[in-house]
Amino acid sequence: MTDGAPRGAAETLLLGTISLDRYLGSAVVLPGGGILNMAWHWRNLERPFGVVTRVGADDGGPILAFLDRHAIAAVGDAVVAPGRSSSIDIAIRPDRQPDMQNFVAGAWDGFRTTPAERSTLAAARRLHVVLTEGAVAELARLGGEGVLAHLEVSADFLGFRHYDLERLAATMGRVDLGFIGWPGDADASEVRGMRDVAFALRRLLVVTMGSRAIRVFDGRSGPSERRYEVTPVEVAGTTLGCGDAFIAWFLDELFRSRDIDRAIERGKAGGALVTGWVRPLPDDAYLTPATDALPTSLRTT
Repeated sequence: MTDGAPRGAAETLLLGTISLDRYLGSAVVLPGGGILNMAWHWRNLERPFGVVTRVGADDGGPILAFLDRHAIAAVGDAVVAPGRSSSIDIAIRPDRQPDMQNFVAGAWDGFRTTPAERSTLAAARRLHVVLTEGAVAELARLGGEGVLAHLEVSADFLGFRHYDLERLAATMGRVDLGFIGWPGDADASEVRGMRDVAFALRRLLVVTMGSRAIRVFDGRSGPSERRYEVTPVEVAGTTLGCGDAFIAWFLDELFRSRDIDRAIERGKAGGALVTGWVRPLPDDAYLTPATDALPTSLRTT
């Protein structure tokens, strides 16, 4: 569903692209991406929010149908844009980890907020951004123009594959709370650099490391560093969408209690839940059988 007016605007906004996910080795193409996955979780957690995104007019029907089916409000006057939707190829490896390649921005390419979308931002209190390239550039523009000054801004740096420490520092200058899903060594020099950025800019940075640990670098009132253990769980489905669930559940708790420890525990619970699903969301969120997204060797039925 779409809502072009700022009346009754949500206090919390999600900004980023929604993609069509192509599951390699099958005919399955589904709505997906961090924004859509987080939106589904927040709807189920009963958190009010709106989504600022772009959907391609040529092929975005499945995305719009998903949003409508789950009563997810896409706000602004430019949700449907010319061209094709963003897309990405997803393969599920034998270890049940996703391999995501070939992202195409599509209608998200060159994204800029419209005046109506900026009015929605002006009425909000919180903004969470998933940092694909168009979102990175627009976040910098909005910050430079003072549009973000009244907002509590959080951002998902994804797997850090398109970032280095210099770029992290530039983006964190516009962000209060950052999330990084770090696939590398837990004690790598890059992780120490992340800590240094958070401390220098007086920001909060949460670095998730799968089942190994979660590290929190808090430079807000005085540099502090915390490490949280993660209990490994048996992955009955895949790990696709674990990071999105962690962030959605973490922020839902943080917005409510302002307690980092509680938010970490809630985030861990959300991430663990997803490992029981073949795709980022449970079967009833979609209209196709989950086994169609798995390699034959991993199918149980």
